[in-house]
Amino acid sequence: MTNEFDGMVETVNREAEKGRMGFYERAKEENLAPLWRVLHGLVTEEPKKTALPAHFSYEKVRPYLMEACDLIGTEESERRVMVLENPGLPGQSKITPSLFCGLQIIKPGEIAPAHKHVASALRFVVEGSGAYSAIAGEKTMMEVGDFVITPSMTWHDHGNESDDLMVWIDGLDMHMVNTFSASFRANYPEMSHPTLKPEGATMAEVGINMLPDGYSHNSKTSPIFNYPYARTVEALHKLTRFRDPDPCHGFKMNYINPLNGESAMPTISTSMRLLPKGFSTKPFRSTAGTVFNVVEGEGSVTIGELTFTYKPKDIFVVPSWYKITLSATSDSVLFAYSDQVVQEKLDFYRELRG
Repeated sequence: MTNEFDGMVETVNREAEKGRMGFYERAKEENLAPLWRVLHGLVTEEPKKTALPAHFSYEKVRPYLMEACDLIGTEESERRVMVLENPGLPGQSKITPSLFCGLQIIKPGEIAPAHKHVASALRFVVEGSGAYSAIAGEKTMMEVGDFVITPSMTWHDHGNESDDLMVWIDGLDMHMVNTFSASFRANYPEMSHPTLKPEGATMAEVGINMLPDGYSHNSKTSPIFNYPYARTVEALHKLTRFRDPDPCHGFKMNYINPLNGESAMPTISTSMRLLPKGFSTKPFRSTAGTVFNVVEGEGSVTIGELTFTYKPKDIFVVPSWYKITLSATSDSVLFAYSDQVVQEKLDFYRELRG
């Protein structure tokens, strides 16, 4: 239970405070407030934990995705997305205090209309094959395990040209944007943005460690907007042949911007890791709130005092400063995204291994 002295500096005389209440009330009329009554609640000794560890079983979630398809279409909803809400942050559309996570469902023949916004977005394909994202006038087809980026203020639309339902994770930095009151968005006048480049054009320009003469790229986001799973998992398996696994992360690779070697997205860190069958990680904690999606394999994850078993397509979240260990009962491949890159840029990030 919260009391009136929570957050107050210890040296403040609590009995004397009773005689100061009139002063505080008068100061409030000029929008003034005493820092000494709230200081320790603002500058805490350790991270203040608001988000909670959570596991989303895809097996349990999927029926709601199917029901949503029957209840509402993309022409009415614009984006048919079921938000994964952190149980510690209900009603806020947050998976962590700084990140959004949702599952977008698109049926065969549907188009999610073109729009743009300041918030950067990632798509990570969970189910299906044959849908596309069109980003800045270039279409890319999407398969399970593909990591697709929508940069800030870039026209984008999605469509499903297959005969099957498509589901992907939407991960956005909208809560960071809203913290700074910097959100803008706009709808494109047509359902789809015109095609300006053939499919694969950007990968040809920047995806093989070469650049066309005179090439320029003004965004801080990677020019590559689809990192195919086939290439990613191949690289991870090759890594196992000549490197030892990291004790806390297994075989982990970070998605990068090929132009500068930095994070593929300026506000969201993204990575993929491989845990061989029987491998268990050592304890790890960091200030980065992290969302995981299981692409392949089965095992268990312990977050703080809670242990969950995981299967393919499951999602779980590790909030700031919660200890995590992973144990793979079969070869496991896990995608993850977090706010680590922002914390590193601002010199906030801390971690503890072991």
